[in-house]
Amino acid sequence: MPMPQNNFYTADEFFKITSASESNERLELINGEIVAMSSPSEIHQDITGGLYMVIRNYISNNNGKCKPFIAPFDVKLDDYNIVIPDVSVICDRSKLDGKRCNGTPDWIVEVVSSNAKDDYVRKFSLYKKFGVREYWIVDPFKEMTFVWFHENPTVTSFYEFDKSIPVSIYKDNPIKLEINIASLLNL
Repeated sequence: MPMPQNNFYTADEFFKITSASESNERLELINGEIVAMSSPSEIHQDITGGLYMVIRNYISNNNGKCKPFIAPFDVKLDDYNIVIPDVSVICDRSKLDGKRCNGTPDWIVEVVSSNAKDDYVRKFSLYKKFGVREYWIVDPFKEMTFVWFHENPTVTSFYEFDKSIPVSIYKDNPIKLEINIASLLNL
């Protein structure tokens, strides 16, 4: 669906436009601008689906209160920012209204497709601004995962795909969660 240029939209306007559209195009609202998302690749889907399964199983097996979501699932950060993270984990279930998350998720994972600049720059800035506790960028092209944790914002970590990544939002749980991206690709 072609988008009008140089327009600034609110969340209400965005939802009207996207609900009236017959297109299957995935759209986000970033700082009032409607942004089209590219279709995910096979490796993108393998990683995203695998991450979701591992996270969901961990939460379920540990009687966790958080709830994971896989794209497409809208996250309304404010009246000018609505994103569709590849994977999001919401621990405050009052933010969920049956359609979307209204507020900041605790953990967001984005898997790079052809949108590396969006994930590394635009979304990273946005997620920092809104206080996402943990943000991962899984980059299949570099076979690296970038990890940023809000509670220690001056430190960023990079993990090769064959290394296990500790999930910081669960660091205080008796049973830790670590994820190895390479293991998600060996299905």
